[in-house]
Amino acid sequence: MNIAQHIALIDELCYRPFPAEHGPSDVGVSGPGRHVAVLDAAADDDPARWAVVVDQLEKERDAVRELLASRWGDTTPYGLQTVLLRTAHEEIPGPWAELSMRAGFAHVWEVEGTGRWVAVAVTDRDATQGPLLVALVTEIPPP
Repeated sequence: MNIAQHIALIDELCYRPFPAEHGPSDVGVSGPGRHVAVLDAAADDDPARWAVVVDQLEKERDAVRELLASRWGDTTPYGLQTVLLRTAHEEIPGPWAELSMRAGFAHVWEVEGTGRWVAVAVTDRDATQGPLLVALVTEIPPP
């Protein structure tokens, strides 16, 4: 998938209805109030190349961020480490708690007129799953 396809998918998810039940979707997983789309997956799952793969996905994330920022405004990276720490003693909404377990930060926008939030991140915290470039589209504001 190329950057234009990533943007088109994010746009489509901003208007796609949310399913009543959590489960797999044609682009990743979806559930009540959320869609998580895998924009790109590491083609190389060799642990020795982990850093190289993450670097490639981060460059792709930054290209997506630039296009979305030109449309919705520039934002500061949203630190998910703090969200992850808060899950130990606070109820954090599902999509944000799950994203914080998988990524260190995300670029986040509120999409005016849709009631939805978009987050783009590289998930690289789980060594059992290769790094992914993901987009979260949710009606739940970040904590």
